[in-house]
Amino acid sequence: MNIVKLESFSVIGIKVRTTNENEQAAKDIVALWNTFMSQNCINKIPNKVSTAVFSIYTNYESDYTKPYDTILGCKVSSLDKIPEGMVGHSFKASTYKEFKAQGNLSKGIVYKKWLEIWGTDLDRLYTADFEVYGDTAKDTTNAEVPIYIAIKE
Repeated sequence: MNIVKLESFSVIGIKVRTTNENEQAAKDIVALWNTFMSQNCINKIPNKVSTAVFSIYTNYESDYTKPYDTILGCKVSSLDKIPEGMVGHSFKASTYKEFKAQGNLSKGIVYKKWLEIWGTDLDRLYTADFEVYGDTAKDTTNAEVPIYIAIKE
């Protein structure tokens, strides 16, 4: 777990409003991933700076127990052209605590890491938290997925 400062960035992707109550997010986020993959969204995103997929949690109503938005998308150089059915969002530079989920993605390693994060005593901002599915996540049986939690400095 490192403390890192990340520069501002923008993403284009698809979005769902969800909540962790009654395990609703598990259903909504799986459905969002299914839509992202089945509709080949990654290839519809203009101005990509990489093919890493960001799963971003933002617009928190309060904290992780209340509704928030999940955006699945890619980092882009510009929000000038946002395809129909997609959203564009910019995130300010911030300080993050970095966690890593490691192992087999089908075994719920990312969700288990979130359970651990929710149990920690972090001074969270609840501005934007995110996972990055890049090259280290391509081997789904031995994946490494960094998770960034926005914290107060």
